[in-house]
Amino acid sequence: MWVVLAFISAVCLGFYDVSKKIALEKNRVVDVLTISVGVSALFLSVPLLLSRLFPEAMSGTYAYVPEMDMEAHLFTLLKSVIVLSSWIFAYISLKHLPISVVSPMQATRPMWTLIGALLIFQEHLNGWQWIGVLLAIGSIFIFSFKSHRRHRKDPNYQKGQNRLYYICLALAILIGACSGLYDKYLMRSYNHNAVQVYYTLYQALMMIIVWVAFNRKSSIFNHKSSIFTHHSVNHLGVIVLISLFLIISDNVYMLALRDPDSLIAVVSTIRRGGTVIGFAYGIMFLKEPEVWRKVLCMSGVLAGLICLAMGSI
Repeated sequence: MWVVLAFISAVCLGFYDVSKKIALEKNRVVDVLTISVGVSALFLSVPLLLSRLFPEAMSGTYAYVPEMDMEAHLFTLLKSVIVLSSWIFAYISLKHLPISVVSPMQATRPMWTLIGALLIFQEHLNGWQWIGVLLAIGSIFIFSFKSHRRHRKDPNYQKGQNRLYYICLALAILIGACSGLYDKYLMRSYNHNAVQVYYTLYQALMMIIVWVAFNRKSSIFNHKSSIFTHHSVNHLGVIVLISLFLIISDNVYMLALRDPDSLIAVVSTIRRGGTVIGFAYGIMFLKEPEVWRKVLCMSGVLAGLICLAMGSI
């Protein structure tokens, strides 16, 4: 069952990435991130309030949010800091780099998660799982390398600026990999609904502080190319979709990790397989170049996911 949940999470994560790309086209990073996290917090506050007001009625339902002690809150707060840091860097890179470059590079995260899973949790993969992981991550890694070289040969390539965005993307990937390993520990120790609700609420509070700070300093960052340039918010409906896709993706992902048989290396790889949706969107709707190379990469990722499913079911 945990494999099925991982695939559901992957699909939702793919549409989440596409929604982010659309929302970031005409919006500031800080606005999209603040609104999407705030909407997620509003959605998740409903089961939290119901669980506190009607604990007996809610305790037997899937949406019940149990109480947590101070230690659990501190661990959840740390998760919020880790995830939010990864998101900020990821949003900045996604705004300024093509989605068919960002999505596959972000999908290399399972490679780092795999290393951590083998070293920290002593996970053991069977033959099919190893083939699946190597196929998926290998296809993505090769494409990412080729894409980076193509951008460097572009006559419009701005060396310093693009380096900054790639650094942001690298930080997002490494911090995200740490988040995946940390998730496995949390899910084996605490209720997944409680962790998701509280870490989202903590994120919303932190993003409000960040948003206020950026807007107070907006006069400093008033040039057109700045990610902090002030303008009205567009694509509000798409930003709401970001929240919905993320809530579903995170919930089933955490539920998958609660299974004692689940492997974070496999779950993480399958989850990032949602990148094929970003591939398809970039090719069909954004008319991004190098179609056949991206199709070959997408085929390698899909083949890897099939192998993972065969080795895990």
